[in-house]
Formats: sequence, structure tokens, C-alpha cells
Amino acid sequence: MAGDKEDETGCKEAGIMWNEIKGVITILELEARRLRHDYSDIIIRSIQPILWLVVFGSVFTRYRVIPTGDYTYMEYVAPGILGQSVLFISIFFGLMLVWDRESGTLSKLLVSPISRYSIVFGKSLSAGIRALAQGLVVMLLILILGIRFRTNPLVVLLVFPTIVLIAAVSASISIFFTALFRTRERVMGIGQLLTMPLFFTSNALYPVSMMPEWLQVIAYVNPLTYGIDMLRSFMLTGDLHNIPVDICVLFIYLIVLTLINGRILRKIME
Repeated sequence: MAGDKEDETGCKEAGIMWNEIKGVITILELEARRLRHDYSDIIIRSIQPILWLVVFGSVFTRYRVIPTGDYTYMEYVAPGILGQSVLFISIFFGLMLVWDRESGTLSKLLVSPISRYSIVFGKSLSAGIRALAQGLVVMLLILILGIRFRTNPLVVLLVFPTIVLIAAVSASISIFFTALFRTRERVMGIGQLLTMPLFFTSNALYPVSMMPEWLQVIAYVNPLTYGIDMLRSFMLTGDLHNIPVDICVLFIYLIVLTLINGRILRKIME
């Protein structure tokens, strides 16, 4: 009898887990359909990386004002610009929740049999779908501009999940502020407020060692620093000794933000 109860409990837990996984997959499919019908956002957002690489990168490469070791500044900054484009497209992802609320999609998700934590986790991961499309465009631009980076298939396989992880953390930050501020205008304003500080206090444009000590502290708290460190390791240096720390920090951010966002998700509906 005890064994039968344990088996029954195990089956129920497995069923609940499977429902949660299916819920996350459904949310991902929804975002994939949205992207399939609207490529304009990806195309428009590709203009900014071009400007950063062609204008900013070429000027600093010419005058060599930032020490980058054995690499040109264009080579050094290319993974940073890739990380920037992922951040910029994901930090406004909370707006999707506002649109989902207005269309009634969010209310349907909230009464579905999946937990709020799976909803916010699925929404965060779904930002990675747009980020992957954006990342492919930026990597193609890097190749067209003749900027050297490691192009073997293993590097590509490692860069893609890194892009998804950066996007998921950035989208989680956006979802947090969406739950607090709720309106489209406020969420847009907060996204604009966050993008540049996160970008400029990371290692995207210059090594952390060049920063003042107080700014280094902020850089080490900034999740984008760890994401770009992973991209730069995979694409440029091949030095992987910091990767375990980078992955752990980003996953801690993602888990903590998912737990917080799951608890405050219903505030978006108020």
C-alpha cells in the first residue's frame, strides 16, 4: 500500500512537471509565431550595432586609446556589441506582457494550470528567440566587416545558448519593472533608463581594469559583464577559465528574478 501511494505521488509530480514544461514550450511557440510575422524590429535594431562597429569601433581602433592586448579594438569590441544588441532587444520585453494584458492573453495564462513561475520563466526564455535572430544578424555584420572571430561550429553552438541566457536575464529585469510600473509608457521609460547604464558599466567597450574602483564594483554586479565575458571567451580569446563563474552568476540572477517575478506577476493585471 505504501509503495502504491509513493508511485501515485511520483506520477502526480511527474505530471505536474510535464504540464509546467509544456506551458513553457507553449509560451516559446507563441513568441516564435510573433517573430515569424514581424521581422521589422530585428532589421531596425540592426542599424545600431552597425553604427557602433563602423563609427565607434573604427575610431578607437585607429587611435589605440584602449589597451586590448593582442587583438584590435574592433575584434575586442565585437562581442561587446553583440551583447549590447541582445540587451537592447530584451530589456524592453516587459512591454510584451503589457500587450498580452491588453489582448487578454495574460489573463488566460494566469488561469491556466501552469504556475506563475513557469509563465515568467517562459516569457524570459522567449526573449531569447528574438535575441538569437538579432545575434545572427550582428554576427553576419561582423563577418561582412572583416572582423576576426573564431568561427568553428563549436563556437557557434556555445555562443547561441549564451545569447539566450543574456536575453533571459535582461528580460527578467524588464518583467520585474513591468510588474511594478504596469503601464506601457512607464515600462518604456524604465527600459530606456536602464539600457545605457547597464551597457556602459559593463566590459562591452573597455576592460573592467580600466575603470575607477567604484565603477569596477558596479561592473561586477552588472549581469551583462558576465554575459559579454562569455561571448568574448568563445568568440575571441578561447580562454574558458572564467566561464563557470559567468554561468553561475547569470543563472543566479535568472533564478532569483524568476522567483521574485512569479510572486509579483499578478500586479501587472491591477
